[in-house]
Amino acid sequence: SPPAQTTHPAPGQSPRAPADAPVSLGDVTLSPALYRMYLEEVRGHLATLKQERDILARLQTPPSHQSIRAAHTFASTSATVGIKPPHALAHALEMALVRIGAAEVTLTPAQLQLFDETLHALDGMLTALGAAKMPEAEPELAGRLADLRPEVAQTTPVPTDEPFVEPTTEAVAEEPAIDFAPSMEQPAPVAEPSATAETSEGQQSANRRQQRIQDDLDPQLVPLFLEEADELMAQVGPDLRAWRAQPGDAAIAGRLQRIFHTLKGSARMAGAMGIGELIHSMETRVDNAVAAHAVSPQLIDDLEASFDRAQFLVDKIRGGGEEAPAEAPAPEAPTPTAPTASVAIPATPAAPLLAVDIAAEKGAEPEGQAARAVLRVQADLMDRLVNEAGELAIARSRIEGEMRSLKTSLLDLTENVMRLRGQLREIEIQAESQMQSRQAEAAEKNRAFDPLEMDRFTRFQELTRMMAESVNDVTTVQHNLLRNLDHADAALAAQARLNRELSQALMGVRMVPFNTLAERLHRIVRQTAKETDRRANLDIRGGQTELDRSVLEKITGPLEHLLRNAVSHGIETVSARGDIGKDPMGQITLALAQEGNEVRIELQDDGAGLDLVKIRDRAESRGLLTPEQEVDEAQLVQFIFMPGFSTADKLTEISGRGVGMDVVKTETAALGGRIEVHSTPGKGSSFRIYLPLTLAVTQAVLVKSGNRTYAIPSTMVEQVSEMKPDAVQRIRDEGGTEWLGTHYVYHYLPRLLGEPDAQPQALRRHWVMLLKSGAGRIAVEVDALTGNQEIVVKNIGPQLARVVGIAGATVLGDGQVALILNPIALAGREHIVDVAAGAVAETEVPTTVPTVLVVDDSLTVRKITGRLLAREGYHVVTAKDGVDALEQLIDLRPAVILSDIEMPRMDGFDLVRNIRADAGLKDIPVIMITSRIAEKHKQYAKEIGADHYLGKPYDEEELLGLIAGYTKK
Repeated sequence: SPPAQTTHPAPGQSPRAPADAPVSLGDVTLSPALYRMYLEEVRGHLATLKQERDILARLQTPPSHQSIRAAHTFASTSATVGIKPPHALAHALEMALVRIGAAEVTLTPAQLQLFDETLHALDGMLTALGAAKMPEAEPELAGRLADLRPEVAQTTPVPTDEPFVEPTTEAVAEEPAIDFAPSMEQPAPVAEPSATAETSEGQQSANRRQQRIQDDLDPQLVPLFLEEADELMAQVGPDLRAWRAQPGDAAIAGRLQRIFHTLKGSARMAGAMGIGELIHSMETRVDNAVAAHAVSPQLIDDLEASFDRAQFLVDKIRGGGEEAPAEAPAPEAPTPTAPTASVAIPATPAAPLLAVDIAAEKGAEPEGQAARAVLRVQADLMDRLVNEAGELAIARSRIEGEMRSLKTSLLDLTENVMRLRGQLREIEIQAESQMQSRQAEAAEKNRAFDPLEMDRFTRFQELTRMMAESVNDVTTVQHNLLRNLDHADAALAAQARLNRELSQALMGVRMVPFNTLAERLHRIVRQTAKETDRRANLDIRGGQTELDRSVLEKITGPLEHLLRNAVSHGIETVSARGDIGKDPMGQITLALAQEGNEVRIELQDDGAGLDLVKIRDRAESRGLLTPEQEVDEAQLVQFIFMPGFSTADKLTEISGRGVGMDVVKTETAALGGRIEVHSTPGKGSSFRIYLPLTLAVTQAVLVKSGNRTYAIPSTMVEQVSEMKPDAVQRIRDEGGTEWLGTHYVYHYLPRLLGEPDAQPQALRRHWVMLLKSGAGRIAVEVDALTGNQEIVVKNIGPQLARVVGIAGATVLGDGQVALILNPIALAGREHIVDVAAGAVAETEVPTTVPTVLVVDDSLTVRKITGRLLAREGYHVVTAKDGVDALEQLIDLRPAVILSDIEMPRMDGFDLVRNIRADAGLKDIPVIMITSRIAEKHKQYAKEIGADHYLGKPYDEEELLGLIAGYTKK
């Protein structure tokens, strides 16, 4: 090694300058923070190179990935900040190490000496940089490194191109040509046969070499490589398809060269040598096409086949992946002598192409900087955060329920305070009367004194005034509670808004564009077409439409199956299409569009369509239809969704139209979606899938069937009607109703849920919901309607998810679990009995849980009695006086009424008289419970129609016995 230079300060010494002053290095100016960061990083890489040099000399091993990575990062970091001399030398060292490492040979003593000189020169450059001076370039040393080759017999080509270039600044564009020469060397033109043969042999050699290469994956770099590969590979497919459509576009070729070049280097840095070699062969073929100024369709086909293989290898490293696509034979390079198979493209000189590459990478630099500001979070963590946000919504709903109860209690308190104030006023009037009487008496006895001067207030009068003060205190407390409740309501509303915004933001993070699945679907179409000797093109429209990540993951399998079906059993063979005048290239269109809270996915092909005759024959052979039975086209199409139903003459491993379609429908239904099929013989088929945008949060209408609460997605609800008994009876008799020119078939929800003997209760008001899902429309009568509410959809497991008509579950504010229903799917089940509209019996139809109406002005009595009855299994409804009871009886038909006598606004006697005067209520049993136990009160109650009379306090067993007797009737 040459003697160490002593004219520079120590490497770690920095010039004396203000701490915040910019550092000038020739024509490059760096901020102090960036300057220190750069020096610290490159010193670390230089130390790694020195350690690796000692290992190479001691163990006699080929250059390791650590040494190549250190040289690469040293060079790219220097290029990023615009310091060219260390970048050029480190880059030359990197390329030399790559060439020797690819040959799997060790360094000779002369090469180790050159390695030492390079490290010494880099150390001197860092010393100069530490003194805030731009170091001198070492072109002679870089040239010697560029000429360095493994000193062994070469049987296979070695890579001479640069493995990876990170985004650079404008300063890099001014570097000497030597820095970029290895990556920009153009292969010899392939116009002559000899060049063609060489290219073919080189491709075959690359294939053999790729099979022999063993991966040496770096666990720390593999995740970064996989992330970068996903991003880069997503650009390859569209560019290849664009290049096929526009073979004369040099910009597309430039993009492909840059992508392959970056992907190759990234794969090699991560130790995925097989992928690196495969991408290298693809890059070489693109380079050859550019050099020959010609692009053939066969070239694009071969590149797509290699691209499929590369995607498989990436998936294999990730830990999954489908069956490896078949290796395409090494094709010959395209030759410009066949004008029918190639299209000329303009020649592109090396320098402009380099400028395009650098400009593109400079344009990508802001993206890289933005990426450093992005926080990468695991998907399961996001799912957990969304779930926690949903739990917050459930907890808030529970708090809102408690607040509503508190409001009701405060209203009761307000009424009681008003009543107490009135009673107290009567007492004060009585006290004043007594005082005036005593004043008159005192005036006769003591004429010389005023009565007030005698201070003759009695204890009773003092108590009345103390009670008035206490009532005022209670009123003050009540007003404070009301004010605090208003503030709590406002805070709860603000919290609800923030929670809603948080949920929407989290849901936005979960949303991913459908295009992330595009390349996978294109690969399915290509591979299936190749295996079935067909030609097909997939056109994805609306790919920017976003779906919930979990929805997209679960619908991927059904979409792949539909695409395989479309290619293998929908698209005809090339010869068959030619015979009927169709384009040899079959067209498959996958169109997405958002409709409200749903996404419509329509897959359409221009093939032969569904063979309805064959479907009917197969259905008859399986005993699903009789020869004389008439069914329409829509009913015939539904047979393909039956398990095991297929019209294929023989089943293949690819697909069978009908084989697995039951799984497609089941998976779609499990997501809360639906599927529609339309087919035109000879023109193709269309499968239309409707899916929810998200599976986490949705709006739903809460309804009751019997004593259970269910949720129906709001997206299905067309209209909700509150009807009188005669109107709903007319719908039952006719079996449906018309709305806006559309017919809706009538169904009763309990019957859809498996209770064929259930009958609607005779109420004064009935709720009928008009529902729509795709082409299906029904009118569903429910027992009660709770209201519209935002719900959090919970996973119900694979068992319940496959049950027809159950789209999920949710937890309500009171902790009750409610199933999310699809009544249209329930109505479509085969075993649903056609609902014959029957008249509702005039007498009360007993329900599983009888309702008892408790009427009493005392809050304590209402609560005690309500708890007693609820404990015995009754459904309890309370009213605070006769007027409140009559208002509730408009929509309620209780089994028994318990009523007090003395109540404000309307007493118990008037309530009984009103009940007995109403034809719809006169048969309801009424039990009077009062403290008035005189015989004349009992007799009067019997005369006006009371069924029984109990005194307070009542005997619980006696009361329960009476209620049980009346409910059994």
